[in-house]
Amino acid sequence: MSDWLVELGANPTSRKVLKSLGLPIPLPAALPRDRDAWRPAVLDGRRYLFESQSAAQATLDALGAKRATLGDSGKSDADVLVFDARELTNISDLARLHSFFSPRASGLKAGGRAIVIAREGVSGTPLIVRHALEGFVKSLAKEVGAKGATANLIVDSGEGAAGALVFLASLKSAFVTAQTLFADGPEPSSPASSAALATAWQLPLRGKIAVVTGAARGIGEATARTLAREGALVVCVDRGAEKSALESLASAIGGRAVALDVTAFDAGATLLAAVAAEGGVDIIVHNAGITRDRTLARMKREGWDAVMAVNLEAILRLTDALAPELRDGGRIVALSSIAGIAGNIGQTNYSTTKAAVIGFVKASQQRFQARGITANAIAPGFIETQMTAKVPVAIREAGRRLSALAQGGLPEDVAEAIAFLCLPQAAGVRGRVLRVCGGSLIGT
Repeated sequence: MSDWLVELGANPTSRKVLKSLGLPIPLPAALPRDRDAWRPAVLDGRRYLFESQSAAQATLDALGAKRATLGDSGKSDADVLVFDARELTNISDLARLHSFFSPRASGLKAGGRAIVIAREGVSGTPLIVRHALEGFVKSLAKEVGAKGATANLIVDSGEGAAGALVFLASLKSAFVTAQTLFADGPEPSSPASSAALATAWQLPLRGKIAVVTGAARGIGEATARTLAREGALVVCVDRGAEKSALESLASAIGGRAVALDVTAFDAGATLLAAVAAEGGVDIIVHNAGITRDRTLARMKREGWDAVMAVNLEAILRLTDALAPELRDGGRIVALSSIAGIAGNIGQTNYSTTKAAVIGFVKASQQRFQARGITANAIAPGFIETQMTAKVPVAIREAGRRLSALAQGGLPEDVAEAIAFLCLPQAAGVRGRVLRVCGGSLIGT
């Protein structure tokens, strides 16, 4: 399903007509997206400007980015503006945000990025400063979103967050804005040379075995295709009714199809046998989910139980079943939702399960951390899928427009975020929730 306002805005004649009529209809900019695999030159053509010298610049240089030029007025030709705020310790230091971004924010174009890097403050003024930075990027995201640009905050523990910086600077993070990405865990040792650093982004999931539930359509299908694109062998899981689409997908990406009901008593054993046959599993993506929407007063028990069984209980059982075959250094990614963060009318069952998913990844991080396994959640906002196409038009339009980017996301936007969390370069992101919501005003 397509977004009619984005399509309208992409037509020069339509824009001209609307302008001549004086109609106050906002036309969101189509988001530039990178649909290709991660690669050594993934940032080729991106021009960046740092507020001050930083070791992170070497990472961008190695991946093809170029340093922007700075004019006498303070403006620049940068696509990516990076402010390293890790040395900000006093409230007065926040004025540097204004000095850096004020002359340059208006120059960000579609696909532009404003990124602030902060250090987590545990108490006192540093903690106040870190929270101030969150408010800054959320507001900046709303100012630049109309033209398809984004603003985000990275919080690290001083060990570096190079992987997060590359993801947010790239066009793979098109629908991620107004977010705080905590990358505060230990990261892999940096390669010795720029060439080695760049090579690390070439087929980064080569040799990995991934399981994706709900893989036949929508976000699950996009995720399976994206993980396979990055080198993983994907075990595609969905219910028997989707067997034809599932097998077609698995054939197209060189994966394996396993048709099963994730709520079945023997689902764990069946899936365990499938991954054992491949030698184990490195990545588990819990994507399968359903809705049975009714206000609580009208919701029947079977509607409540069905959502609990698919969206939550199956995740717990399948994780327990696959744990013996989950390799050290593996990844668990589960799909939450902004409904699990903010709640939603008529979705008490769905919101309950999606909030529980956040608890699940935090508990799983504690459970598996000693083995170098990370567990994280993705919380999509309004994504253009078959499910959202069935939403009443007024609610659908509200979901699209009430965000910094004023449009819905695509399944591939969620898939790119999931794939990032599965990369070796995302090892520092642990037990966190990343919203892929276009800066939705819901739950902020």
